Amino acid sequence: MNKGFTFNIKNICLDENYHPADNTRITTNFANLARGESRQQNLRNALKMIDNSFNALAFWDNPKGDRYSVELEIISVDMAIESCAEAFPSIEVLKTNIVDHKTNERIEGIVGNNFSSYVRDYDFSVLLGDHNKGQTQFSIPPNFGELHGKLFQYFVNSNAYKQHFKKRPVICLSVSDNKTYQRVENQHPVLGFEYQPNESSLTEQYFKKMGLQVRYFMPPKSVAPLAFYFFGDLLNDYSNLELISTISTMETFQKIYRPEIYNANAVAGNCYQPNLKNSDHSLTQIVYDREERNKLAIKQGKFAEKHFIKPYQTVLEQWSADYAL
Repeated sequence: MNKGFTFNIKNICLDENYHPADNTRITTNFANLARGESRQQNLRNALKMIDNSFNALAFWDNPKGDRYSVELEIISVDMAIESCAEAFPSIEVLKTNIVDHKTNERIEGIVGNNFSSYVRDYDFSVLLGDHNKGQTQFSIPPNFGELHGKLFQYFVNSNAYKQHFKKRPVICLSVSDNKTYQRVENQHPVLGFEYQPNESSLTEQYFKKMGLQVRYFMPPKSVAPLAFYFFGDLLNDYSNLELISTISTMETFQKIYRPEIYNANAVAGNCYQPNLKNSDHSLTQIVYDREERNKLAIKQGKFAEKHFIKPYQTVLEQWSADYAL
């Protein structure tokens, strides 16, 4: 194989004193919360919501609902092409850690959760838009997502990843508002009722190129299903507490970011279509700028194009062609 990549993994605590770094993708859920006048209160409220949600799901041997708290780390991955001096900020994810106040034990949670990637921004906010400009019918560019998918799998299989994390990542996203989900009989004690979509989506296809399968579950006390993207066996590779750490963290972010779905006042039925125009929902006391987030995705996609895709286009194309999954 020709040139490979080296990875530098950094972590920072996500607490009420968190300030986004200069190279953080500010479209990221947690970074958006940590800006503006309400930043500290936003973070404090969000972290409290996560702890409350965790204890509600981990209710056994937890009579007062205060046995556990969740600590979050932001994992930032810089990627450098071998023999090139400049590193590129490629991926940012969250890692959960669980504190058991009864046993004074700190339990490692799941890495992944919230997933951010400059190259994904480029694919969806620049490449896809440019490809469809002036077209009457929407279509997907050839090899869409293949480079990103191979880069992600290369990272997860790297020694750098294995030295830092014991298990492979789980990424948790919201459901799509243009699909219908049908509840099936399968029920998990923590993940809840499983749902199946009526069709595949571009997001599913994109994550499949990253090596990830997807299953949809609506956890107990939730009002809508979540999408869980994973390697291997979601139900058996992770403990109940690990799964609860992801559910409580990501459902909290979805309640803030998509309250029409995840803070709706009605629970999803057997046949469910998410609706972002649903007015029957409650708002959290947390300020979140959705419009700014969408604009920044384009800006960050162009950043990736300028600093990574175009300068290294020949190298990347050759590496992608040579890389065997």
